[in-house]
Amino acid sequence: MQLVLGSQSPRRRELLRQLGLDFTVRAADLDESKYETDDPEQTVRATCAAKARAVAAVSEPGELILTSDTIVVLDGRIMGKPHSPAEAEAMLTALSGRTHRVYTAFTLLPVGGEAQTECAHTEVRFRSLSPAEIRAYVASGEPMDKAGAYGIQGLGAVLVEGITGDYFTVMGLPLCHVALRLRDYGVEVLREDGR
Repeated sequence: MQLVLGSQSPRRRELLRQLGLDFTVRAADLDESKYETDDPEQTVRATCAAKARAVAAVSEPGELILTSDTIVVLDGRIMGKPHSPAEAEAMLTALSGRTHRVYTAFTLLPVGGEAQTECAHTEVRFRSLSPAEIRAYVASGEPMDKAGAYGIQGLGAVLVEGITGDYFTVMGLPLCHVALRLRDYGVEVLREDGR
């Protein structure tokens, strides 16, 4: 099957390339706010599955759609991507010195078939941040397209004191889980022929 990544995220493209997979990118335009609920896991699962259905609707038989969705949750409150630098500063101030949870769901959907959605979560502990550090990080521009206003794989790494769980879940694609599920569709990540 031809793998299609239903995401414009450069991080997700990079992670799939890291696995040595051949894929094309075809993201759908979707109003993600329609899928928000009080349950974080239900929210990421529903959003992710909706993304997959939207991409499948403009895809061909023989293609396998992979979508993913990530949210940051603190005290039961979902933190999406900030809409302004001020909102990014507010998010980072709330996360400072605290532990939060990152949920990432992914869906695999063969065109014309049934979707399979899974969700993973990881606990992330921030060190205490000064207002000046928060302003400097926001000024870097990195927080603006990321859930919770930070990217663990970039400059945001200096904010994170520790994690409990899977690092790649925080990056936006739980690679171990994805690789195991891809096997169900005949896509092997670790092959004896090395290709």
